Amino acid sequence: MAEVTSNSNSNLSPPPNNKIMDKDRPKLKVLAFHGYRQNGALFRGKIGSFRKAVAKYAQLIFITAPHRVFNEDGGGDEDSRSWWFNAEDNTFSGKCLGGPAIGFESTLKLVEKTVSEHGPFHGFMGFSQGACLVGLLAAMQQKGYLPYTFQFAIFASGFCSGSLVHKGFYDEEISLPSLHVYGESDSIIPKEMSESLINLFLKPVVAEHSGGHYVACSGSIKDAYLDFLHDRYQDIYEENKEKDGMNS
Repeated sequence: MAEVTSNSNSNLSPPPNNKIMDKDRPKLKVLAFHGYRQNGALFRGKIGSFRKAVAKYAQLIFITAPHRVFNEDGGGDEDSRSWWFNAEDNTFSGKCLGGPAIGFESTLKLVEKTVSEHGPFHGFMGFSQGACLVGLLAAMQQKGYLPYTFQFAIFASGFCSGSLVHKGFYDEEISLPSLHVYGESDSIIPKEMSESLINLFLKPVVAEHSGGHYVACSGSIKDAYLDFLHDRYQDIYEENKEKDGMNS
């Protein structure tokens, strides 16, 4: 069963003069996908700075992957999860090329169920393996393979899947608005891997930081998130206003 954690307004502390505006203002609903060996609650806790930074524009919902990750001694950590495995021993590495995608179908069904029960979502956001998954979902949406839609994507340490069954998804340019954030010194997902995903998108927004494998959120990176979400907010809610005007 999926664990879904909401970033509710009770955790936000806006300035006093913004309280009325924030209370009445609609938010962009964003589904957040954690990295390998994480889960929704752990990921939520790790990106507190990001959550606070984007709270003006976005409500984040955190989903937990369906597959438990087992340790080398055969024991399983209940809180350690994976979206799929790309090695026969049920492990995952972003650098693995040509492997399988064990459990990927279960993940697709879980995401579909989550969107049905908690959506629709304006955007998807992912970190590491979660960002890889969001990239695959964006590619699948471009091809018309998904029973739902989302209108933008945010990637932190994203990359293309090396699994053989996923290769066919990457043969078409993706028109979805996207923001890609990665670390120049990331050794787990080197920037060349992130750039391979970026190159699939028609008009990607890119923000590089000097750090490693984490969701950065300071200085110019924070500004990149806010600028991107501001633009998406304008696009989505201005479009809705126009539609409402036409229907009235």
